[in-house]
Amino acid sequence: MKAPKLSVGQEIPPLVKRPIDRTQLVRYAGASGDFNRIHFDEPFAREAGHPSVIAHGMLAAAFFGQLLCDWVGPTSVRRLSVRFKSITYPGDVVTCRGQILELRNENEHRAVELRVWCEKQDGTVTAEGNATVVIR
Repeated sequence: MKAPKLSVGQEIPPLVKRPIDRTQLVRYAGASGDFNRIHFDEPFAREAGHPSVIAHGMLAAAFFGQLLCDWVGPTSVRRLSVRFKSITYPGDVVTCRGQILELRNENEHRAVELRVWCEKQDGTVTAEGNATVVIR
């Protein structure tokens, strides 16, 4: 298989998630072990000043993992760093994006440095970070 033609500044195919719902939050809580009440207890979240429960911040990191694995496969992801920027609520549609920052040769592979970010339907960036993947 021929390696894809890549260039600095190029965006990778985006990952659009279905609207966040409570079932997804419960499933993520079970998978991650994060049962903080703010993710499932509506009155508790409202007392904390939110209009509803909030999505786990690390859910965005999981979305980044899916974005990268969909693009290059799970064995090609070398590094991922994430910074949380804004809150995601049930009903929000999250789109994960990536843009190539650097290309370099490493041993027999091509290393790709990326900027990654998640944004809600209104364009608000909820998480951003950097990643390194290898193309074989």
